[in-house]
Amino acid sequence: MDSKPEEDPRTTTSAAVSTAPEYNSSSVKKARLESTLAALLTDPVLADVPKKPMLSDVDTLINLELGSAMRLTVLKLDGTSFDVALMNTATLKDLKLAVKKKVNEMEESRMGHRQISWRHVWANFCLSHHNEKLLDDNCSLHDYGIRNNSQVQFISYVASKASRRHQGSRKHRFFHGLNRKS
Repeated sequence: MDSKPEEDPRTTTSAAVSTAPEYNSSSVKKARLESTLAALLTDPVLADVPKKPMLSDVDTLINLELGSAMRLTVLKLDGTSFDVALMNTATLKDLKLAVKKKVNEMEESRMGHRQISWRHVWANFCLSHHNEKLLDDNCSLHDYGIRNNSQVQFISYVASKASRRHQGSRKHRFFHGLNRKS
């Protein structure tokens, strides 16, 4: 008969516990949180919450329900529209950031990662409300008469020569001057 040393049941149990995944680890907590969040976001009541919400998004939506935020409809040039939620104290700059974020989310969900040149967009288009161009980024939306459930739309924007930072003619003259023989 082989004589095996008898194992102590206390050490066997502790070894099994140490090899099992620790339920208090941060990765397990994060996975549980993400699965709970995914289940919550499939609820039709929470349909307006973004797919990857940030705390500010959730805070704005809570304030929308409390009446201290507003929902705006943005009409695109192709006739489609989308909604954004902003605080009542938002400026045009906040609206532009919300539009940028929403469009990027929509494009990413439809076509994967796609880069949009927002500098080009804002140089050639602007938002308008009741045929008034919204141009001052620091101006409050309430100063433009924008309230809850208002509609803003993209329109073509041509900057006047006085407001342009760089004039093409100057640049053109500068480079042509380099080509001249002295």
